[in-house]
Amino acid sequence: MEQHSSSLYQSVQAELDKVANIIALDSGVYAILREPMRELHISIPVRMDNGETKVFKGFRVQHNDARGPFKGGIRFHPDETIDTIKTLAFLMTLKAAVVDIPYGGGKGGVICNPNEMSRGELERLSRGYVDRLWKFIGPEEDIPAPDVQTNPQVMAWMMDEYSKIKGYYCPEVITGKPVAVGGSLGRTGATGFGVIVTVREALKHLGLDTKNCRASIMGFGNNAQYCAIHFVELGGKVVAVSYWDNSDKRAYTLSKDNGIDPYFLQTITGQYGAINSAKAKENGYVIEDGNAWLSKEVEILIPAAMEGVITQETVKKISPKVRILAEAANSPTTAEADEILNRNKVFVIPDILCNAGGVVVSYFEWVQCIDKCYWCKEEVRQRLDSYMTKAFQDVLSESLKSKVKMRTATHVVAVTRVAEAMKLRGWV
Repeated sequence: MEQHSSSLYQSVQAELDKVANIIALDSGVYAILREPMRELHISIPVRMDNGETKVFKGFRVQHNDARGPFKGGIRFHPDETIDTIKTLAFLMTLKAAVVDIPYGGGKGGVICNPNEMSRGELERLSRGYVDRLWKFIGPEEDIPAPDVQTNPQVMAWMMDEYSKIKGYYCPEVITGKPVAVGGSLGRTGATGFGVIVTVREALKHLGLDTKNCRASIMGFGNNAQYCAIHFVELGGKVVAVSYWDNSDKRAYTLSKDNGIDPYFLQTITGQYGAINSAKAKENGYVIEDGNAWLSKEVEILIPAAMEGVITQETVKKISPKVRILAEAANSPTTAEADEILNRNKVFVIPDILCNAGGVVVSYFEWVQCIDKCYWCKEEVRQRLDSYMTKAFQDVLSESLKSKVKMRTATHVVAVTRVAEAMKLRGWV
């Protein structure tokens, strides 16, 4: 993972270099954007259930706050690296800018395996993370959120720990919390909903009828589940999803030619997207190799799990029938694969646009917590649709005007907005 993290960081920097040339980016802005404003490394001692004290290594990277407080998730992963966190913090700066919400970019992580920890150990780790970082976060400075292998419960513990330290209830310090402690309705499926809004807009642009389109999805965690649900609601058909089977620790693809039922699959899926294969077979689903999702003859591919899965080699498995690749996951496509997709005229919806629905509703949650006024689910959904639709059209307009691919256009829109804020604030 470390080698991949390093190449991902280099790829993001290369994209910045490309954009800098296109828009004649000020050299001072360029120099500031290349490095995070703050990089924090922490050690978190945790008393384990067996009485042993174990020290976990954690990070928080605050990239740029020209447009507002730092914003970004916290990842719990055994292979976490500082390069991954730095890269994702930079991408969060761009993501907030491309959907035009008043945030900068940040990201955090802890090297751990939450699947091997008890609930009590996980709570102590979550609180310990805040104990080490509380001076550097806050509702006007840096607002964390859930990410890989963290969830609303982890956010509730972190919010509570911060509130204890400050001496007052402060739900606006963290987003992605349970609704009962200041979370927003509509947050659970926000990323997946946002993905499908961008897919809907791409289908309109390409003149394709959703009812005649099939999709294949990598993953069946929260993001992928709601991608499937909302694509089916849009009138399309999902014919395959990949997933992890805990019984033999392997990835598989679950397929059904006449379309999967995402609601049924949710009933046989674990917390982190592991589907019960036996129950799926009983209900007529076909179990295939873990990579089979990639080669399905569909119009739409949605990688919604891991980074770097579409490479110079794996891109060859993609069917010529595919018209849209929607990056629901962070950085699922390598630079080399992206060029091949572009040559093959596959319309790529880049990650910092495609999967921005989560941070948009995190922004809504923050606003609601500050105002102490909460919205109904329908209002959240309507506002999210509006933000995602406008962001897609802004990027598409730049792509058509400058005759560049969507990924480059996304970065142009985002970097231009961040650069303008930096200049107006007198940073350069």
